[in-house]
Amino acid sequence: MAKKVLIIGGVAGGATAAARLRRLDEHADIIMFERGDHISFANCGLPYYIGDVITDREELTLQTPESFKERFNVDVRIRSEVIKIDRDKKIVDVKEATGKVYQESYDYLILSPGAEPIIPPVEGARSDAVFTLRNIPDTWRIKDFVNNSKPKSAVVVGAGYIGIEMAENLHALGLKVSIVELADHVIQPLDLDMAVEVHRHITRKGVGLYLNRAVTAIRFNDGTYDVVLSEGPAIKADMVILAVGVRPESSLARDAGLELGTRGCIVTDDHMRTSDPFIYAAGDAVEVVDFVSKKKTFIPLASPANRQGRIAADNIAGIESTYEGTLGTSILKAFDMTVAMTGNNERALKDSGIEFEKSFTFSASNASYYPGASFMTIKLLFEKPGGRILGAQITGSKGVDKRIDVIATAIKAGMTVHDLTNLELSYAPPFGSAKDPVNIAGYVASNILNGSMGIFHWHDVKDLDPGKVTLLDVRTQAEYARGSLKGAVNIPLDELRNRLSELDKSRSVYVFCEVGFRGYIASRILCQNGFDNVYNLSGGYRLLKMIAS
Repeated sequence: MAKKVLIIGGVAGGATAAARLRRLDEHADIIMFERGDHISFANCGLPYYIGDVITDREELTLQTPESFKERFNVDVRIRSEVIKIDRDKKIVDVKEATGKVYQESYDYLILSPGAEPIIPPVEGARSDAVFTLRNIPDTWRIKDFVNNSKPKSAVVVGAGYIGIEMAENLHALGLKVSIVELADHVIQPLDLDMAVEVHRHITRKGVGLYLNRAVTAIRFNDGTYDVVLSEGPAIKADMVILAVGVRPESSLARDAGLELGTRGCIVTDDHMRTSDPFIYAAGDAVEVVDFVSKKKTFIPLASPANRQGRIAADNIAGIESTYEGTLGTSILKAFDMTVAMTGNNERALKDSGIEFEKSFTFSASNASYYPGASFMTIKLLFEKPGGRILGAQITGSKGVDKRIDVIATAIKAGMTVHDLTNLELSYAPPFGSAKDPVNIAGYVASNILNGSMGIFHWHDVKDLDPGKVTLLDVRTQAEYARGSLKGAVNIPLDELRNRLSELDKSRSVYVFCEVGFRGYIASRILCQNGFDNVYNLSGGYRLLKMIAS
C-alpha cells in the first residue's frame, strides 16, 4: 500500500523533501501544505530584487504549485495552514484561506515551517513604514513602498546577513542608510577582529554604523520617523527595516507535544526524526548539532535545510541516511566586500572549552603580477596541540568563496592545518598563486604549532611594557614614520642582520610588520642568532590599527 506523506511548509526543506521523496517513490501519496501563496521561492534573493539587481519578479519563484504538480506529481495546497496535529489518530487539521477547516490523515508527516523574524517589543515596531523581510509578500510591500513613497533615508536595525544585504540594496537605490546593531560588531558569526574590516568598508560607502546601541522606540514625527537609540541622538528615517534575527516557528510542534530544545527548536535525531517516530522535521525550525563543538544549537541556513529535507525523505522511503551536523558555512556580499565563515568562532570555542590558537594571513586572490589581483584576510582557528581545523573567517573580494569552501571541506574531512600545506589546488596567474592562500594559512598555523614561530596577538599588545621587552618594528622607515607602537624600535628587515648588536639578547623581542610576513622572516633571523624569546604579531600592524580605530 502506498505511503501517505504530508509536508508542512513549501520552501527549502519542505520542497526538497517532496521532490526527493517522489524520486524515490513514484507511488507515494504526497501532499504539501503552504499557508502563503508561494512555494520554493528564492528567499536569499529577496534583498536583491528590492535593490533592482534582480529585476524580474518571476525569477524569485523557482517553482509554482502547478509546475511542481506537473513535474513531481505532488498535491500542493497553498493558502492552507495546518493548525493542529493529532498524533494518536495521525491526522492534521487544515485551515483554508476561506476559513474552512478540514482533516487529512497521514502515515508520515514532515514539518518544515521555517523561522519567523523577531519583532522587538518597542514602541512603533509595527508602524506602516517599518518592515521585516521573510517572504515574497514582505518583498512586494517593501518594493511598493520604495517605488510609491520615494523614501530618501532608511534605518536598518540589526547587522546580520539580512541587515547588511538590505542596507546595501537600499543604498544602491540612492537612500541614505544607517545601520544600528546592539553588539560591538556586525555579522555575529565573525569575530570582532575580522568584523572591523567590514566596519571600515561599510562606513567608507557612506553608511552610518551605530554599534553597541539598541533601538528603544520608533516614533512618527512630521512625515518621517525618529529612530530613538539607547545612546546618542535619534536617527531620522523615512523607513525602517527590522533585521534583528529570527526564531523557529515551532508552535505547531509544541502544541502536538513534540520535544523541543534550544531556543524552542524541534528536536530530531540524526535521521531527522522527531520524538514521534512518524513525524520528521527539517529546516530552520530544527535544532542541530554543531559539527565542531558537538553542542546542540540553532543555525538557520538554506543549505542545511535542503540537506535535512532530503535526509527525512530518504528515511521515510526506507533508505538509511544521517545528518552529520551543521558547520555554519556561509558567505555574504557586503557592498563590494565578500565576507565568509565556516566552523566555530572564538566565542563558540571558548564556550565549548576547546583549547585553540589562531592565525591571520593576508594573501592575494591570484598571482600579484597578474592584473586584477586583490587581497584577502584569512583567520584560521585550530586546535592545540594537534592542529585540527576548527573554523575560518575570510574577508576580501575575489576568490574568497572558493577558499572558504576548501577550508569547510577540510573541516568536514577532519583535516589538520598541516594537511592544508599539502593540498594541491588549481593554479594559473588569473585564478590563484602557486602557493594558494589556503596553503599559506596552513604554513603559518603549522609554524606556530611546531614552534618555529612564536606569536602574539593584537589584544596582547596592551600588556607589553617597552621598558621590559623589545618592541621591534621591521617595516621601512617610511612606514614607521606613518605610525607605530609606542616605544618601538625601528630596524627595517633588510638591515636587521647587520644591526643585531643594537638589540638586547636578554630581553624578549616582540616583532611586527604590516601584515606578518616580514615579521616572520625577522623572527627566524633572531631565533637563529641567539635570541631566545621572539614573538611575531599575527596579522601585523595593519590589523592592530584597524581594531584601534
